[in-house]
Amino acid sequence: MLGIIDLPFYIIIFIFGCVIGSFLNVVIDRLPSGHSIVYPPSHCPHCRHRLAIWDLIPLFSFFYLRGRCRYCNKKISLYYPLIEVATGALFVITTFIGIHQPVGSFIYFPEFIYLIYLLFIISSLIIIFFIDLKYGIIPFKIIMASLAVITIWYLFVNFECVMSNGIASSFLLAMTSDCEAPILNYFLSGMGVFAGFLLLFLFTRGRGIGFGDVVFGFFMGYVLGFPKIVLGVYISFLTGAFISLILIMARKKKFKGGVIPFGPFLVSGTVISLFWGEIIINKFLLYFHVI
Repeated sequence: MLGIIDLPFYIIIFIFGCVIGSFLNVVIDRLPSGHSIVYPPSHCPHCRHRLAIWDLIPLFSFFYLRGRCRYCNKKISLYYPLIEVATGALFVITTFIGIHQPVGSFIYFPEFIYLIYLLFIISSLIIIFFIDLKYGIIPFKIIMASLAVITIWYLFVNFECVMSNGIASSFLLAMTSDCEAPILNYFLSGMGVFAGFLLLFLFTRGRGIGFGDVVFGFFMGYVLGFPKIVLGVYISFLTGAFISLILIMARKKKFKGGVIPFGPFLVSGTVISLFWGEIIINKFLLYFHVI
């Protein structure tokens, strides 16, 4: 239950998420084409007119301008407000799950760092989701940057272990020692999914799954670890098959290259398993009397 103090806090988090979502729109638009995400400044994709600050207020500008460019009156894609709202909503969910405590405890430093880490991962997943949905590719730059951040986070969590044993030893000892994060578990989970996806890619000659999905498979396992990765992959394939069947039956396969991208389903499986994987797995094991 949210308290009186919590509600304004989460409204601020939502607004902050919408602002970040506005920036993610720029990344999603420019990264696939190799353009700078800094220069030139934001402009209308139709008339190329540079947008003023009041044209870039998340959500407000879109609705105030009734979804059209102020200068050429062409329609603005619904992708832009959708990504802003999605980012704001996911930031609220991430913050609610990440801090684990009432808002008054928010200044606790390790928890704050953990929240920043989660928000970065969620932002990366949003970028991957929409780039694959719009352009049919998974951006390797985002995956590599995310893998670097995840590794830094694992080393931060295992700081004492690293100081005592060194980085290389920490990776090997993390599953059996007193280290906080089982780094080897995450690494092997990533390699396992990578190998499985690579076999599927080779067997189907790229028609069943793209190589970008193979690389994302490693990222997915590296961030989730075992057993969450099993649930994440299961959800990805289950939702992918279900949605694809609906789209095929409705003859709505209007995607880049005529192929339904698998990346958005992998992202969805990752998010669900990251936040609620432990709860789902425990309920499953209890239902079948495993624990």
